[in-house]
Amino acid sequence: MKQIMIVTGTRPDTIKLSPLLRNILRPSYLLVHTGQHYSYEMDRIFFDEMNLGEPDIKLNTPPIELQGKQVSYMIEHIEEHLLDKDISAVMVLGDTNSAFAGAFAAVKLDIPVIHVESGMRSYNRAMPEEINRILIDHISDYLFAPTSVQKKILYNEGIRENVYVSGDITWDAIKENITIAYDKSRILENIGLKRREYYLLTLHRKENADNKKRLESILSALRNIRSPVVFPIHPRTRKNIGRFGLQNLLQRENIKLIDPVGYLDMLMLEENSIKILTDSGGIQKEAYYLGVPCITLRGETEWTETLKDGRNVLVGADPQKLMAELQREPVYKKISPGLSPKKIIISRLSKLGFI
Repeated sequence: MKQIMIVTGTRPDTIKLSPLLRNILRPSYLLVHTGQHYSYEMDRIFFDEMNLGEPDIKLNTPPIELQGKQVSYMIEHIEEHLLDKDISAVMVLGDTNSAFAGAFAAVKLDIPVIHVESGMRSYNRAMPEEINRILIDHISDYLFAPTSVQKKILYNEGIRENVYVSGDITWDAIKENITIAYDKSRILENIGLKRREYYLLTLHRKENADNKKRLESILSALRNIRSPVVFPIHPRTRKNIGRFGLQNLLQRENIKLIDPVGYLDMLMLEENSIKILTDSGGIQKEAYYLGVPCITLRGETEWTETLKDGRNVLVGADPQKLMAELQREPVYKKISPGLSPKKIIISRLSKLGFI
């Protein structure tokens, strides 16, 4: 029996794919986990929390600093499994190295590529993710764009066949997993905070975490926040704070530094915060759907629809802009897009004969 190979390798990918993994019946698909972030073992909590079962194949990509070596390792090992299995198509999501490796391995073997969350553009070529998403789109056979905006972007780049507006799969992921989060998560009790008592900060992108000036600017601005700031600190950011000698900027009573948390705990932290400060694309969109004001620590965003009505504001690393947005009165209003992306994607895959 032919199967779709679904490739994941990072926590955001797995989270967004969860509605599809729950609703595409086995054995129609084969799930490959590359281990791009840390290893599968570090991601096990996400699979367990969301009741997704085990991946069929774990590549356990070693921690390689050079992206070229990391991608080549994944391509080589994905290719081996493509040659060994009866695969009808390879599905990837988003813009990670794992997604690019899966798409590239497939196209070289003349296996159709399905790209979920296609057409995203920040127009910042300094972002590795921007290069990945462009390349994946241009080698994909079937593309699922979140909105008509992304479909138009693809059209303008000459990609005009087999492009479908599916809605944003993040919506389905939040809708399905927020119920599990309220049932299982005890994060607010554990850190001793209540709803709307704190700000939430996440900071991990290369442009911020690897740049001493930007990192110092953002962390210095936190001193002016009176409410607690919950900061689940990314290993990369923690390492660079030490390397740059900025530890003193976190030694304030209002900063609650915690280890990275699972997806359900993160959903609860997002849902109940005063505002969210982040450089994560995924968290921007989660904030948008949860109706929590978002302050994005970047100069651009691929999720341009989140900028409407001031729901998401771009401040980069400018402390004055950051403080101005922190002082703005928050407005909470959840978004319901109406579409069910998982149903649209699964229905199309069925019509195409892949499942």
